[in-house]
Amino acid sequence: YSLLSVLLLEGIYFYNFTSPEFNVNVCQLPFWTLSVLFAWKGFKSNKTIDWLLFGLFAGLGVLSKYLFIYLLLAIDVFFAYMIIKKKFSLKCLISIIPFFLIILPHLIWLTENNYITITYGLHRTSVENQYFLNHLIYPIIFLVKQIVILTPFFIMSFFIISNFRSKLNFKDQKLLFLLIVNILPVLLMFLTSMIMGFKIRTMWMTPFYLFFGVLLIYIFQSRIKLKK
Repeated sequence: YSLLSVLLLEGIYFYNFTSPEFNVNVCQLPFWTLSVLFAWKGFKSNKTIDWLLFGLFAGLGVLSKYLFIYLLLAIDVFFAYMIIKKKFSLKCLISIIPFFLIILPHLIWLTENNYITITYGLHRTSVENQYFLNHLIYPIIFLVKQIVILTPFFIMSFFIISNFRSKLNFKDQKLLFLLIVNILPVLLMFLTSMIMGFKIRTMWMTPFYLFFGVLLIYIFQSRIKLKK
């Protein structure tokens, strides 16, 4: 199952055709993966070292690109839910310490340089050309592009999954965590485009689908056709 979840990623544009590229979007990949891993390990075992490592990799992820915040927002939603509904330990808050220690020098540099990286990022979204239709056209374009990008991934899944009928048990904490870290960041990007009228560039979504294979295999693991 673990191998299949990784092999399915070959059906996603960012992890096949563009894999020779090296840029800030690619730089997010290890930190995105490690942040999700140690967030889950921290939740399951509640060990101090896991929370500290989560904060460390989350901080490095934000330094690689600000869009990393969308993943952290999704993880925060999961932790908030678990704290409120399940009386989860507040020990996870110690991850804030290494997180801010990592990004503090950058925050100081940012204020001293007139937030130049933020203004550059906004410029890339075509924020100067603000029209009402942008709030409709850009989100639709974004949605269509994501469907096109994921189509080969879902086509590949037809070869290993015999039946796509499955009941989702939202009391399953693993499933809930996987749904949130996979779906919520993409949804937040869509809402950003719709509310702010921003143009989302395709390559910005590079790390967002890293755990789609894990989610799909976890949901349909009992429906997978494996030769014995």
